[in-house]
Amino acid sequence: MQASVAAKKLKQAKPRRPTASRARTSAAPAAPAERHQNEGHGRRLTLAFEALEAFPALAESRNRLLSVIDKDHVATADVVAAVESDVALIIAVLRLANHTAEGRTRADTAVAAVEALGPATVQSLANRMRTFDFFERASVWDAAPERFRLHALATQHAADRVAAEVGYEARDRLTVTSLLHDIGKLVLLHAYPGYPAQVHRGARTPEERVHQERRELGVDHALVGGVLIRRWGLPSSIATPIERHHNADADGEASFIRLADMLAHYAHGGRVSPSEMMRAARTVGLGPEELRRVMYELPSQQGQRQRHVDPCPLSGRELGVLQRLAEGKVYKQIAHELTLSTSTVRTHLHNIYGKLGAVDRAQAVLIATERGWL
Repeated sequence: MQASVAAKKLKQAKPRRPTASRARTSAAPAAPAERHQNEGHGRRLTLAFEALEAFPALAESRNRLLSVIDKDHVATADVVAAVESDVALIIAVLRLANHTAEGRTRADTAVAAVEALGPATVQSLANRMRTFDFFERASVWDAAPERFRLHALATQHAADRVAAEVGYEARDRLTVTSLLHDIGKLVLLHAYPGYPAQVHRGARTPEERVHQERRELGVDHALVGGVLIRRWGLPSSIATPIERHHNADADGEASFIRLADMLAHYAHGGRVSPSEMMRAARTVGLGPEELRRVMYELPSQQGQRQRHVDPCPLSGRELGVLQRLAEGKVYKQIAHELTLSTSTVRTHLHNIYGKLGAVDRAQAVLIATERGWL
């Protein structure tokens, strides 16, 4: 039902020419040129949807993903983090995972998609992807991938920070929806030469810009983004929050994205409405003091949360030995505490190194700590 309603709205939308003036009153009959423009609206968007098939990944993101997979012991958590760093990568992985689902639960997180495909398939997919680089401008998209990626990651980070503050459980999916929340902007950018400069003229806040889109084009980027997500065969759990995130009555995951989008603009010096931000914060369960804390901390926060999705390959005894190594204990102390001989401790360590791909105790402790096993 959601998909059909969104598609119907998009099909019926009749955009105005994105200029400040109107030469004809609404009562006058439509001129042939305007009728042609309205009739070509769907065609414009269809061509833009098709153009998104070639949207590139940041070259550095793709290369880092490949380097993670090339390691002797591939950590699923590392692959997931690399995929989640780039809009094009996460789209490609999710689309392929859902295309090959064959009756399984549809993937709406990078964790589920990577686990369904496996490292080898993700590697093959990444090798085939188009890329862009700051120093080598893409002929079709120019600087759009850079600007889009920076705001997408800022929103993703803000959404995860808010989710942590209120204890929201579906953080893996929120990581996806927040990263892709503005995907519809890329469609409008390709479909209309006057977007966003002419369409957003005079608008200062995110709400004002969306209002201008609806007024000038008959649709907004959130609605277009939801239609595109469904067109790609991704689940409604991703599409619905994206298409609703600019609605004044946004709730659920859409309200998290709405607030995160405002916070991302705020953190980069953009204008936001204090009253709208507070309203969005209350919807997700943040009070004024919690919101002030998030606003204060967000610009200076670095890094991503650690997720531990890889099963530990060590036995309970091996994990006990490694834990004591991490505490700085020597073989004799470990043997005494675990009621083992020192030769048995050495054997456990040899097995631990082999399972973790470590060359010494320091590396073994580091790997186990990073993957959440210690």
